Amino acid sequence: MRTLIGALALITITAITPAFAADEVPAAHRIDLGDVSGVAYYTMAPDGLKVVATLGASSDTAPVRVAATLAPAQRIGLSVPGAEGTAPRAVDIVRDGDRILVMVSEPLSN
Repeated sequence: MRTLIGALALITITAITPAFAADEVPAAHRIDLGDVSGVAYYTMAPDGLKVVATLGASSDTAPVRVAATLAPAQRIGLSVPGAEGTAPRAVDIVRDGDRILVMVSEPLSN
């Protein structure tokens, strides 16, 4: 599945790259939430940084895409519940100036 998500991300990034100048190519960040993984990339938009995250659990399921435009200091939280007896996993996608950071965060709860 990770190979499938990586290929989808590469295709997505490759498909949009011609629309940008060389110094505006979107930066990609890997997201690992255990059984769910994927990639997030961002581009500059007139109203903020446009962030797109594509996540999937297995090759038997369709990936999920989340998109948002972040103003300065805004963030998106992504999480998956843990199996019984295990902790949930979570990341925050945070706008830091003109870039995004993908950071492990504290999940809300199971």
